[in-house]
Amino acid sequence: MDSTETKEEKKAAAHEEQLPWELIEEILYRVPLKSLVRLSVVCKRWNIILDDKRFINNHKETFRFILATESKIYSVSIDPKIVVRELPLDTLGLEYQKPKTLVDCDEFLICNMDKGAFVWNPWLKQSECIAHPSSRLEGICYNGSNRRSEVSRYKTIWYSNKEWKIHDFAFGTWKNVNVISKSNNSNQSEKQRRTLHSEIGVFLNGSLFWIYFLESLYSVSNFNFSKERFYRFCDLPCGKSHVRDALVLRSFKGDRFSLLKQCNVTKKTEIWVTKNKVNVEDGRDVVWVNFITLSIPSFPSLVPTNFYSQQPSYFIEDKRLVVCSCDETGQAWIYVFGESKLINKVRIDSVVGSWPLHCTYFPSLVPVPRGQKDEDLQV
Repeated sequence: MDSTETKEEKKAAAHEEQLPWELIEEILYRVPLKSLVRLSVVCKRWNIILDDKRFINNHKETFRFILATESKIYSVSIDPKIVVRELPLDTLGLEYQKPKTLVDCDEFLICNMDKGAFVWNPWLKQSECIAHPSSRLEGICYNGSNRRSEVSRYKTIWYSNKEWKIHDFAFGTWKNVNVISKSNNSNQSEKQRRTLHSEIGVFLNGSLFWIYFLESLYSVSNFNFSKERFYRFCDLPCGKSHVRDALVLRSFKGDRFSLLKQCNVTKKTEIWVTKNKVNVEDGRDVVWVNFITLSIPSFPSLVPTNFYSQQPSYFIEDKRLVVCSCDETGQAWIYVFGESKLINKVRIDSVVGSWPLHCTYFPSLVPVPRGQKDEDLQV
């Protein structure tokens, strides 16, 4: 540690002696985000609190959903009330481009555009471009022991022309991936006859997971970035019986899965969670338990019958379920459920444009990695 950091630590310690820690937290909740990044190195205590999800949730600029139309991108915060803010695209390098998909990848978002894609931290208003002709981006992964070290490694996985490829963000290199998938539950390998339920995966503890359909069964497949291999991971506790059923896999408490299922016919909605922390190397120990069941009269369909509709976005927090989806007209709504009933619903009128893309995103103070420029590299 250099002398400047030592002085800063001493100064921080002196302030802590003068001010109650609760007051320091209240001050930090109002500090601009760029300053928070610098303050995280002042002392260990500040670094811990600034990385804590509770602190980020309480910061005045936090949000939990991202919505994108053809020309605008918005953030939506939930507490204490629902607030929609338009994000300035000119500072992100995203102007004059049409977003095609939004993928929540733990610390960052992937914004897939008509020309290339952006690794994006919308909270810090930072982005970095990845060029990819005619490809679909699936996810981003962090490989390393210290997320703030210089050896941090970020990779993305793509599907292009019936082939999977890995892009190494640091070096701008591409590598083909073997499409043969080995089951975690057997010693036999199987050809990839799977049909992806959604092109958007779920990132958890260094692996990327998808819902897929195989032999009349909905299961979870994962891609391990360290081993660069696909695996059949575990079965789901339920599947789809109708093409318009909602079926969405998300992370839960940072180390488990959650699954939202809504029957399109009855509108009965269930949330399932894994009972224990997920071992990403072996899915044989996965146990699903029912977390919430909602049978509410006149419950809205979370997957409207429309070509532009997408699966709902949601998160679970303090036994509360918060969902973002579009109605039959393409208007975005936020639904808040608790104690098996609908607590609040709000139509997002300030979003300009129908059928917006949407995803959940938990803000992060991790800066976007700066890789080599790869405009001249071909997939």
